[in-house]
Amino acid sequence: MVGAEQPNPLPPSEASSSSSSIEAPHILVLPPEIATEVEEIEQQVDAVLNRGEDRSPEDLQSLIQAAERAVLLRTQHQGKTWWETITAQNNLQDIRTWVTLSAESRAAWREASALHEQVNELRRKGKDAEALPLAQQALAILEKLLGPAHPDTAYSLNKLGMLYYSQGQYARAEPLYERALTIRENVLGLNHPNTATSLSNLALLYMDQGQYAQAQPLYVRALAILEKVLGPDHPSTATSLNNLASLYKAQGQYAQAQPLAERALAITQKVLGPEHSDTATGLSSLAGLYQEQGAYQEALPLLQQALQIRETVLGSEHPDTATSLNKLAELYRQQGQPAQAQPLQKRALAIREKVLGPDHP
Repeated sequence: MVGAEQPNPLPPSEASSSSSSIEAPHILVLPPEIATEVEEIEQQVDAVLNRGEDRSPEDLQSLIQAAERAVLLRTQHQGKTWWETITAQNNLQDIRTWVTLSAESRAAWREASALHEQVNELRRKGKDAEALPLAQQALAILEKLLGPAHPDTAYSLNKLGMLYYSQGQYARAEPLYERALTIRENVLGLNHPNTATSLSNLALLYMDQGQYAQAQPLYVRALAILEKVLGPDHPSTATSLNNLASLYKAQGQYAQAQPLAERALAITQKVLGPEHSDTATGLSSLAGLYQEQGAYQEALPLLQQALQIRETVLGSEHPDTATSLNKLAELYRQQGQPAQAQPLQKRALAIREKVLGPDHP
């Protein structure tokens, strides 16, 4: 059972999507009292499948009936093709499958969930190399247990692809991303947030290899999905705006990039707050646009603020902190201030060698 993921920001990171405090008129939401009931049911399903909560056979049958009710309520209020209804249908299928599994298979499913949690924690600490074998193990379990076309298998493929990507192993990441995207399009549908995540991850992979023509339609499609199903002021939409802005920037299309970056920053500051890591990403993205156009004085306070946020939120030895150090050093170099740039570069290099290894590209 996998919920919505957040599309890959730059630098890459994955977490559960946050809820915006602003609902767009076209977003299909449940009435508050029904939403509470449905969320409680879905939490109970998650507790069984992913958090090791044991239930008697009678309780499991009751949970199946509750999951059926969750699907019914979402279908009535959101429609059968809405992404949360599709997710509820998959949750129902998962709990039905769970009832049929042996104790050994149930333990394996839970082991895969625990491995993914360990991977997420290691990624938050920037320890992607340590996370890689755990992600490989989780994928092997889920492919054997649930099959090659299950949404949880797609989640695991995506997770492993992100780890290969972050270590510069693009040839290994690409087929994993492609498989995850195919599963999600077929099982979750073309308008699911997790489909947007897969589109964004594949686009980022293309962009980093200079394949801008392949990346752009994927980013555009991902943004359209998120604006439609999460709303124009959702943090995941802001991430997608930043991704597309970065693509335009890489091609020197600053006039197209700047309004996207400004809109993304406004969303994250309003919804997530001024001290969130996504706000740091937005500040850095907008600063990069100013920097490319020679507006160094406008870029400097944004990069300084982004570095301060990342040091506070992510820690002084996180790869994203190293990225901020390098960007600030580059700005000082461009302004002819090597004395300010050099210690920042040295510190960034030390972080990367310690966390990612000396052979990381």
